[in-house]
Amino acid sequence: MPRLTRIYTRTGDDGTTGLAGGRRVAKDSPRIEAIGEVDELNSLLGVVRALLLPDDPLDRMLGAIQHRLFDLGGELAMPGEALLQEQQVDRLESWIDELNTALPPLQEFILPGGNLPAAHCHQARAVCRRAERGLLRLSRAETVNSAALKYLNRLSDLLFVMARTLARRDGGREIQWQKGTE
Repeated sequence: MPRLTRIYTRTGDDGTTGLAGGRRVAKDSPRIEAIGEVDELNSLLGVVRALLLPDDPLDRMLGAIQHRLFDLGGELAMPGEALLQEQQVDRLESWIDELNTALPPLQEFILPGGNLPAAHCHQARAVCRRAERGLLRLSRAETVNSAALKYLNRLSDLLFVMARTLARRDGGREIQWQKGTE
């Protein structure tokens, strides 16, 4: 059974949008801002995945993350629901540990870039941080699942480690920050 039979409804023309329970809220409310930031992050992860081969372990991880971000969007659209759980935060931590073992210790800050997949992964990391700040803002006004906040925090760490991994692929390198150079 299709979920959407029509793409446009005209109900949002007045600057409001509907939550899953039918309640209408302003399109610039903290809740809708948070939903939009999570959606933007998910879209960027789709860009990173499009640059990877389908059998790439990072593609598998990012695919699972995209599904969890959809869960988070659903959670935000249904106030009071908690779809993300601590075990999903634990999974991100295990992936961070797994990928980080193959990387050299950081000696300097890393500039976003290195190659196209790494650059997009860095961009996704920055958007993830913004989504986390948006969710934190929402949590000051309404109840938010604490596991969701932890998930976004850990996800930004994972995206940093993935970006480092991607930058070093195929003989590539990370770009280290050089203080005060022109």
